[in-house]
Amino acid sequence: MKILSNVMFLALCLGLVFTSCKKNPEGKAAKTSDKVEKTAPAAANAKAYTMDKGTAYWAATKVGGGHNGTINVSSGTLEVAGNKLTGGSFVIDINSLACTDLKPGEGKEDLEGHLKAGDFFEVEKYPTASFTITSAKPLVGDKSGNTTITGNLTLKGQTKSVSFPASVAVIGNKVNAVTPKFTINRTEWGIKYGSGLIGTAKDKVIHDDVSLSMELMASMKK
Repeated sequence: MKILSNVMFLALCLGLVFTSCKKNPEGKAAKTSDKVEKTAPAAANAKAYTMDKGTAYWAATKVGGGHNGTINVSSGTLEVAGNKLTGGSFVIDINSLACTDLKPGEGKEDLEGHLKAGDFFEVEKYPTASFTITSAKPLVGDKSGNTTITGNLTLKGQTKSVSFPASVAVIGNKVNAVTPKFTINRTEWGIKYGSGLIGTAKDKVIHDDVSLSMELMASMKK
């Protein structure tokens, strides 16, 4: 009986360990590469739609937990020819970063402050990020979207090309673009705090992959 009790206790401990080890955040890995030096020329009949609202949703995980939140798009345009997205660019206000799974007084302020500090986004030096679309190609027969968007993401002074699917809808004088969750590796933009790459203890590792999804809404101004 004592042996059986010990086995049961060991199984329980292992179960607690494995359930406490948070997996990487949800989403398919985005294709990344060196930045694209030249963008395709704007389509002759392309029209610019001014950004009304944009939100980036983020999620990050570590051993034993994780957090999620939002970052606002402060300005930008989406270029459309016919009913197809052809280009555009937008600015992301890193100072607007918010953690939405914590309430005030639960560590929300401390976490947001840390994420904005030098270990992560260093907003005093890099208050904004930007994304410039270099190509938008039709995506057929894919539930994740109808367009593959590729563009240069500049974050913390470093630029990489990123590709991900999106559902783009052009209705009258409005255009909406919504992405499923996808992941990028934060260390490619020099954000290495807590990464296993720098020798962080295994029980304190923050996963390199960060989950993102976006909602963009723009309209043609009269």
